[in-house]
Amino acid sequence: MKNQFCIYGASGHSKVIIEILERRGESIKGLFDDDPEKKALLDYLVNHEKDFLLLDNSNWVIGIGDNATRKKIAENNSLNFTEIIDTGTNISKRIMVGKGTVIMPGVTINSSVVIGQHAIVNTNASIDHDCILMDYVHISPNATLCGGVSIGEGTHVGAGAVIIPGTKIGKWAKIGAGSVIIRDIPDNATVVGNPGRIINNRNSK
Repeated sequence: MKNQFCIYGASGHSKVIIEILERRGESIKGLFDDDPEKKALLDYLVNHEKDFLLLDNSNWVIGIGDNATRKKIAENNSLNFTEIIDTGTNISKRIMVGKGTVIMPGVTINSSVVIGQHAIVNTNASIDHDCILMDYVHISPNATLCGGVSIGEGTHVGAGAVIIPGTKIGKWAKIGAGSVIIRDIPDNATVVGNPGRIINNRNSK
């Protein structure tokens, strides 16, 4: 019997999740979104009634790319969240993946990586051995995390960014697309460039 999946949120991110589930041969029971203007996504109707959230025996994933919104939904809904991993990945058997995390096509993850809950590892990202990604992290397409990197809760690593081995990135930081990170980054910092430089740090206010 196929697993049944529901997706919370009808967004572009949800489209990719839908196609991952379709490739895996899973049954998509429905989508929920609280925006009444959203009627359908791809071939699926979007539900707006809160009773839809009470569907029994369904696995759930949050189809929203924004990290803070994903955290709010996860913390305010007692649903059976589960991880979603595309079939076209190259992933070590020796990793740990938290509930609600989504791993997109083309991703490579090497040995002894730990990924928290409701994270996103996006298309063609590369995560080397012994990295730690906390809850609600988003690793964007083609980003590269070298060995032993740690990423704090809610941090967004932009497309094509490179983080050198052993670097520690704080919570709720933003790493700009194409940045090269060669030193540790504090919580709440925004970093851009090669080498990466802090252009905003909310901790300093």
